[in-house]
Amino acid sequence: MGTFYRYQLRPSVKLTKFGKYAIVTGATDGIGKAYALALAKRGMSLILISRTESKLQAVAEEIDTKYGSKGIEKTKYIVCDYSNFDEKTRARVAKELLGLDIGVLINNVGQSYRYPRFFHELPNDEVGTLIEMNINSTVWMTNMVIAGMAERKRGTIINLSSGSADFTMPLLAEYGAAKMFVERFSLSLDAEYKSRGVRVQCQVPFYVATKLAKLRKSLTVPTAEAYVWMSMRWLGYGGVVQPVCCLFCDAFIL
Repeated sequence: MGTFYRYQLRPSVKLTKFGKYAIVTGATDGIGKAYALALAKRGMSLILISRTESKLQAVAEEIDTKYGSKGIEKTKYIVCDYSNFDEKTRARVAKELLGLDIGVLINNVGQSYRYPRFFHELPNDEVGTLIEMNINSTVWMTNMVIAGMAERKRGTIINLSSGSADFTMPLLAEYGAAKMFVERFSLSLDAEYKSRGVRVQCQVPFYVATKLAKLRKSLTVPTAEAYVWMSMRWLGYGGVVQPVCCLFCDAFIL
């Protein structure tokens, strides 16, 4: 009965009850952009974070044009290259977020191998970038907002992992291991903070048609918009979820 309720009957959470602002990292393309638009549609004011200012401006303008009349604040954005998320950059981002009523954090930014290869063939800078993009960005962004959420006794954090975390991944070893870290980190934090009103969820998408994945939409490979449309009903709850959708989901996106 519990599983049936969770998958079929459990209602969606009204996200604005968590706070005024939602942060989305990696917000200018793919799943991140789709999340930004979906959250704005549901009444959240947005803080977009990515590395290219021109793309951030374009997404912010699109959100404000579509949803600005619905009472959300003018979209904010922060330029940040998560491949070099050093102490100085973290301090700058934290200063931008200081004092804001942040209710939702989507840790979406990440990076895989440019192509499958043996671990010893990875250049040192790529080894470091994979850790920065997939692990350190998630850990430090969570660290910046979770204390405030716990103090207000409301908030939800969504960490994007990958189906690669659930399998042995030869030739993608560091990426798969990094995404498994995200999953374990999320589960532990959810157990740690749910009594304080904060839920932490790990989403485990498989194939999604994005620039990063270099995949085309098909029956079993949804667009980023279809994936996010299906996953929205899970936001606000904890644990690990694998939103299941297919090509037909695109026909139902509202």
